[in-house]
Amino acid sequence: MMAAQQNGLAIIAGRGDLPKLLAEECARRNEPYLVIGFGNAALKWAVDHPFETAQFEKAGALFDTIRNAGCTRVVFAGSMSRPSLNPLKYDWKFTKLAPRLLKSLGAGDDETLRTIASVFNEEGFEIIGADSILENLVAKRGIPSKRQPSEIDRTDANRAREIVTQLGQVDVGQGCVVANGICLALETIQGTDAMLDFVAQTAAPYRHNADAGVLFKAPKPHQDRRIDFPAIGTDTIHAAHRAGLNGVVVPDGGALIIDLQETVKIADELNLFLWIQGGDE
Repeated sequence: MMAAQQNGLAIIAGRGDLPKLLAEECARRNEPYLVIGFGNAALKWAVDHPFETAQFEKAGALFDTIRNAGCTRVVFAGSMSRPSLNPLKYDWKFTKLAPRLLKSLGAGDDETLRTIASVFNEEGFEIIGADSILENLVAKRGIPSKRQPSEIDRTDANRAREIVTQLGQVDVGQGCVVANGICLALETIQGTDAMLDFVAQTAAPYRHNADAGVLFKAPKPHQDRRIDFPAIGTDTIHAAHRAGLNGVVVPDGGALIIDLQETVKIADELNLFLWIQGGDE
């Protein structure tokens, strides 16, 4: 474990490249930090960083680990499946928190994450967003890809934006796929990749124009962006291509793009557009 220092950053790491990028940025700045992985999460990259493993049921041990590392700030990064909790493993802290946390797990992701964030706050930790550290990853308005959205694509994107806004009002998901005005899939608890796989496998009979289809992702209307900010990258582009889509749309300032240059390169190679949509478009 790293030596205790003040104002360190605990990176609660899930899947994907975002937690790795955060750790690398902390190292580059020579700022104290600690990466925390849960269970059997495959975080091979973490061997090059201060790293500790944790168990969901051991909340007291987790908080002690963060404090002993001198971390006063916490950032959540990367996707993480809802855990299967074993009551026999609960420590005293989790036992106290269990009624509240288990109730939140029966709600949407935003409610669950807000509850978790409030618990960390009550323990004296400050929750910060990944975008406050990696500001260069925040999507900025424009169409950086060679391919440009057609009028049909633009209409589909606006239709998708309306759907995602309503979806977020009931704390369900952050994305959907629309082709020729028809909603082919909604993002739910399974996530974006599962939604795009579903489109790839089932959408053909409902697409009267094969040259149409967009993925739209955006934050929920009242979402706490510190703890669940949408992110896309090369994997998103590949999955959209497998689903037969024309492109990917996110709102200006409403998503993180992991490695924009490489994401645009892959989009160009696969002939997809990437559109960071302004609010007036």
